[in-house]
Amino acid sequence: MYRLSFVRSVLAVVACLSAAGAVRAAPVPTYDFSPVNQYNLQVSAGFWNPIIRYVSQKSGVRLNLKLGRTSADTTSYVLTREVDFAFTNHLFSPDRARLGWTVFGRRDAPPVRSQIVVPADSPVMGLAQLAGESVAFPGPEAMVAYKVAYAQLVRKNIPVDVIFAGNMDAAFAQMFAGKAMAVGANSQLVQSYQRREHKAFRVLWSSEPFNDLALMVSPRVPADHVRAVARAFFGMDKDPEGRRILAAAAELVHAPAPISFVAASDADYAAYRAFYADAPPNLR
Repeated sequence: MYRLSFVRSVLAVVACLSAAGAVRAAPVPTYDFSPVNQYNLQVSAGFWNPIIRYVSQKSGVRLNLKLGRTSADTTSYVLTREVDFAFTNHLFSPDRARLGWTVFGRRDAPPVRSQIVVPADSPVMGLAQLAGESVAFPGPEAMVAYKVAYAQLVRKNIPVDVIFAGNMDAAFAQMFAGKAMAVGANSQLVQSYQRREHKAFRVLWSSEPFNDLALMVSPRVPADHVRAVARAFFGMDKDPEGRRILAAAAELVHAPAPISFVAASDADYAAYRAFYADAPPNLR
């Protein structure tokens, strides 16, 4: 009887230890995160890697940065369901809205505008002078910098030779190298490039405002994981370590104000849906 009781006790202890080990070994939820390529690859990685390391540590949900060579490549990861978190404004067309991604936050920054810009010393003074000339854009997926800007040229019946440079920095470089007469751009990135590279622009046209890019999540992610990631993003500017990381990110891209993230919803992106409702068919 004593031996049987002893064996049962040993087995109970082993079961408890096994259960504890199973709890400790529970895998950390892991997802890929794809922000659109607003800068060149080196700057984009330098901006986002420290932020997502912080969010991963604070949330208990591991995010891995997944960047393509171009903004179109990065968006393709979203469309092929290779990633589950994104920082983007490429998912508001009617077709893509059906993918079920939702907005949970955004960068706390002023609205951006689509712009068509030339170097400050360019002889071009109006859009009509771009007819038949080369105009550079980041890529075919760039909602504000390409779709909105190109739609304006289409509406004005101004034919141009479209150059897709891959990202906003590369588009500016093409223009300043004389390979494009003008650039379709995002006003926020015009200001950032101006400060980083000490270049001067003339704005030929600006659109109505659009909210800055959205933090979005796929429908595959459980709600508790989304809440944990959202809390970590929104709490960064309230934590000394988070503020240090955000300050370094702002310095890297020469942001005009401190960077932080705030809660947002699909309603904040009504201007994007309004654009698509009235856009030329080839830009929807």
